Amino acid sequence: MSIYERWILPPLLDLAMRQRQIQKYRRDLIPGARGRVLEVGIGSGLNLQFYAAGVSTVIGIDPSGELLSKARRHAARAGVRVELRQGSAMAIGLDDDSVDTLVMTCTLCSIPDPLAALAEMRRVLKADGALLFVEHGLSPEPGVARLQHRLTPLWRRISGGCHLDRKVDDLFRAAGFELAALNTEYADGPRPMAYMYQGRAVRTR
Repeated sequence: MSIYERWILPPLLDLAMRQRQIQKYRRDLIPGARGRVLEVGIGSGLNLQFYAAGVSTVIGIDPSGELLSKARRHAARAGVRVELRQGSAMAIGLDDDSVDTLVMTCTLCSIPDPLAALAEMRRVLKADGALLFVEHGLSPEPGVARLQHRLTPLWRRISGGCHLDRKVDDLFRAAGFELAALNTEYADGPRPMAYMYQGRAVRTR
């Protein structure tokens, strides 16, 4: 059995099931957002249904105009005010200290320069704000991690730039955040694609 047949084809075929599990992460994470929210990599707007009454505005940025068109349909049904902008996480067009909550769900894996993007997020986040995230990334198991490193060059070519082997917690710390909360676990599916990081980061004091 080839690497493609063993590790790449199954998650592609199993995408619908895994999306249902990601919905659980979204449902747990998003209601914690408050005030003026910036969602980085809003995509087609799947998180919009979960924002609660404590949110005044959701500003959603994404580089894909096609996905933003889909997000507009979700925004029309959302219970909060939504502004959608096409742009890069590495050059966020907002003022310093202007956002109460940052949100990222399965976004950091595909950003070309994650440290530059996180530095921009830190810049726009207020001193008492929080970054809420759920991301997949590098497993602590050496065997799984080796496979993630081997698969990533091919995987990112067929999956929109997604990296399997980014160590999410280390990236946050390197960009000037501290982790106020962090939970890690394997989601369903092949382990190289399924090690999840979920938590809350704040600006390092």
